[in-house]
Amino acid sequence: MTNREHGPGPAAAPDAAPETGRPPRRDWAWTRVGAPIGPLLLAATREGLVQVVFHADERVTRRALTRLEGAFGGPPLPELPHLATAADELDRYFSGELHAFTVPLDWSLSGGFNARVLHVLADGVPYGSVVGYQDLADRVGEPGAARAVGAAMGSNPLPVVVPCHRVVASDGGIGGFGGGLEAKRLLLALEGVLPAPLF
Repeated sequence: MTNREHGPGPAAAPDAAPETGRPPRRDWAWTRVGAPIGPLLLAATREGLVQVVFHADERVTRRALTRLEGAFGGPPLPELPHLATAADELDRYFSGELHAFTVPLDWSLSGGFNARVLHVLADGVPYGSVVGYQDLADRVGEPGAARAVGAAMGSNPLPVVVPCHRVVASDGGIGGFGGGLEAKRLLLALEGVLPAPLF
């Protein structure tokens, strides 16, 4: 990938919350990387990759960094090891060399039903395959929850690495995607599920 840039800049807005209301401080770092689907912001903690943000232009990056500062109780560090691993693995994924991510994941930005669904997705829907919303609901033991599975995909803090692009509609459509349908088509084409775009 090209144009990799590291935190802590651009600076996020200062957190005006009083010290007593702040979450416990956790070390985190971020970087922004170029990708065929547009710039991605990656954030990691000492536990693992914690967030992937699509369309990471300056405005989106500033908003994401402000949220992350609030979630982790302070500004970022310049670098953490899991961040470099994630950037390298995404680079190899987009070049077609990597089919399974090994970077550790920090699931702290997801919880409850959404986290259950995302864990099943991460563990059970490999590269080059797809799953329907209803099938994924069945796999988590909630057969009536196909719509809630869609909401869980929309809440995914780790898209691409936790492959919500592999969840498709039962009618043969590709379904929705937080990164946009064109990005979903490109990811599915990269994995051989859809024909590559002609242009």
